[in-house]
Amino acid sequence: AGFVGSRALEINSIIQVKHIVNMTPVPSGTSTVNKIKPRTDCKRILVTGGAGFVGSHLCDYLVARGDYVLCMDNFFTGSKENIEHLIGRPNFELIRHDVTEPIRLEVDHVYHLACPASPVHYKWNPIKTAKTSFMGTMNMLGLTKRCKGRFLLTSTSEVYGDPLQHPQKEEYWGNVNPIGERSCYDEGKRIAETLTMDYYREHGMEVRIVRIFNTYGPRMALDDGRVVSNFVAQALQGRPLTVYGNGQQTRSFQYISDLIVGMVAVMEGDEIGPFNVGNPNEFTMLELANLVKEVVNPSAMIEFRDNTSDDPNKRKPDISKINKRKPD
Repeated sequence: AGFVGSRALEINSIIQVKHIVNMTPVPSGTSTVNKIKPRTDCKRILVTGGAGFVGSHLCDYLVARGDYVLCMDNFFTGSKENIEHLIGRPNFELIRHDVTEPIRLEVDHVYHLACPASPVHYKWNPIKTAKTSFMGTMNMLGLTKRCKGRFLLTSTSEVYGDPLQHPQKEEYWGNVNPIGERSCYDEGKRIAETLTMDYYREHGMEVRIVRIFNTYGPRMALDDGRVVSNFVAQALQGRPLTVYGNGQQTRSFQYISDLIVGMVAVMEGDEIGPFNVGNPNEFTMLELANLVKEVVNPSAMIEFRDNTSDDPNKRKPDISKINKRKPD
């Protein structure tokens, strides 16, 4: 009797629910379609290259504010040490995967950072670098399109090449050698921007583009070939600080936390970009070498060497556009 009684109550409840639903007026000529997006309590955000220098700091920021973060990395240049403190957090998930291969995930936003960014790394396997920029970006754009999400491409100041405009504005098309040693990265990022804009024009996707200038901060690998980490590592090890050319090439360095704030502001803003994200304060490489020497090891020597191929002579962002987007 108890079973029959409970079934009767269940059937009666179903009839009542159906009655309530049927009371809702339906426009003539349409059918009732109930759609509910699952897990709407927080955003599901994919960060490709999430175990790298920049990616790991972005994961920190997003996890801390309560987003559900999927960190994807193939660990070619990224390191588990960068994100080990996040493993076990309820809103963090680590996925070992190469973006050049398709993957199916359900996400709301995609921050696409995956690509070797240091000259010594992207020159080590230039075909892989170019493939990552093209195939990896196309795969992540396709994933975002299927999920009806929003996509942010982290491009680079290298799209300006050895610039003839100074400082560089986003409207500048650049001065890039398409067949040089750096072309796998420079042109790779340029085609990644092209793909991103074509997905916007062809499919109406929500896309954003940032162009990252030189960045420094915790978790930089000492052997990654970037100038800040190079000088610091050489000074710590008592080796000469290697300055290429005459040392008068200029760069502008931003701290990692400023970059993260800028990237998130662009992702959550309503403009596509591209946006330069960087620090307009300019240093010559010789000035930087002397500063590192003064702070780290005053007895370190400075050694001049022949310059590398296609090394940009000047690099300084015009950041007036991003400053309109960044919070106070």
